[in-house]
Amino acid sequence: MALQSKLLVYAAIVALVGLLVGIIWFASLDNPDLEQVEIELKDVEVISVNKVENSAKLSVTFLVKNPSEKTFTVPLIGYQLFADEELLGSGQYSTADIAMPGRAIFSSGAEIPLKNIFEINMSEVNSEIYQAILVDKIQSFRAEGVITTESAWSTIEKEFNSSI
Repeated sequence: MALQSKLLVYAAIVALVGLLVGIIWFASLDNPDLEQVEIELKDVEVISVNKVENSAKLSVTFLVKNPSEKTFTVPLIGYQLFADEELLGSGQYSTADIAMPGRAIFSSGAEIPLKNIFEINMSEVNSEIYQAILVDKIQSFRAEGVITTESAWSTIEKEFNSSI
C-alpha cells in the first residue's frame, strides 16, 4: 500500500507540473498578437503655465492601435519627450494601479487616444526651447520609450519612437 500511495503522489506532482507547463505555453501564444500594438505620438499641447514657478503642464496624447485579433489593455507607457530634438524629460502614462477590467480595452481594430500630463520646469530645460513651447513655435515633438500591453495571460513590452 505504501508504494501505491507514493506512486499516486508522484503522478499528482507530474500532472501538476504538466498543467503549469501547459498554462505557460498557452500564455506565450498571446505574445505575437500583443507585439503587434501600434503607438504614435498624436499631440502635445500646453494646458497651463505657472509664471511664478516658471513651469508648464503639457498634455501628451498617444494614439494606440490594436491591429491584431487579441484583446488587451495598456497598463504603462514610459517615455522620454523631445522638443526640436532637445530632451524635455521623462514621462509615464500608467493605469497599473487600476484593475484590468477598469482600463481601456483594446479589442481588435480599436484605436484609442491615451492622454498624459507632462510637467516641465524652465530651470531643467533649455530656456529657448521652454519659451518656444509656450508660444507654440516648436517644429517637432518626439517621444521614445516602451509601451506595455497586457492580456489575461500575457504581458509584453515593446519599444517605440514616434514624432509629430
